[in-house]
Amino acid sequence: MYKNCAVIICETPLVAECYTFTTEFLGFKTIPLTSNLAPMKEVTVEDLKRMKENGEDFQLIDVREDFEYQMSNLEGDNIPLSGVVIEADKISKDKPVVIMCRSGKRSAMAVMQLEQQGYENLYNLKGGILAWQQEIDPNISVY
Repeated sequence: MYKNCAVIICETPLVAECYTFTTEFLGFKTIPLTSNLAPMKEVTVEDLKRMKENGEDFQLIDVREDFEYQMSNLEGDNIPLSGVVIEADKISKDKPVVIMCRSGKRSAMAVMQLEQQGYENLYNLKGGILAWQQEIDPNISVY
């Protein structure tokens, strides 16, 4: 049994909670809970729209699968979540990087994985492309 371990719940804002569990049951690596867990940095779809309209220098990474990206996208680079660490060399460390997916959950996972690789310039797109469709462009195809 492990006590005082962090279980990361991939919702926004990011929440860490303590549970008592056996790693054999869950099959996950235990991560000690520390007091320095900071909330995940996020941008809203309104923020992203403004950044695009103002021609700001940033990188947009879409971590959905290729078939999802082909259905609809916001013209970012497509690096599926399963390859985000392997293809980390394609992700800038010198300018803001907005990471998006369908709803904000997979992109939050990508942010966490990349922050463990030393990235400090990452922002999760709150609500993902679903929020973009609801708040910015109702004509974009979503599923």
